Amino acid sequence: MTTTSLTLQRADGDDIERIKSVLDANELPSQDVRDTEPCFFLAYANTECVGTGGVEIHGSNGLLRSVVITESNRGQGYGAALCDSLEEYARTNGVETLYLLTTTAAPFFRRRGYGAVTREDVPKPIRGTTQFTDLCPASATCMAKDLET
Repeated sequence: MTTTSLTLQRADGDDIERIKSVLDANELPSQDVRDTEPCFFLAYANTECVGTGGVEIHGSNGLLRSVVITESNRGQGYGAALCDSLEEYARTNGVETLYLLTTTAAPFFRRRGYGAVTREDVPKPIRGTTQFTDLCPASATCMAKDLET
């Protein structure tokens, strides 16, 4: 657990362009942000927006999406705090296992308890998401974490 404090705010329609901008600036997929069931959050430290991330819930499984801290706010523990908050949100909404795809952050997520899994081992509803089918390359590392422990 981190000592860095963040407040999550569910993103609404007015926040979509801000989220797309942050994702684009960090070379993360943003094409489906407007079309995806509202699942994104903005992370605030005091009144400053320091990042964004999302969780798509599919029954007892979830997809952790587009976790990013703005460049000027990195190295302060916000990434871990954002993940803690998103994992807690998922857990309290019935998610038992959280999946993700990453091309650059596998070591970060490994330290957080995520382990590599093959795409074939991922439940069909998660494999059917836009992240899996269209946006993330086949070379992306697929990872999972059991949230019940």
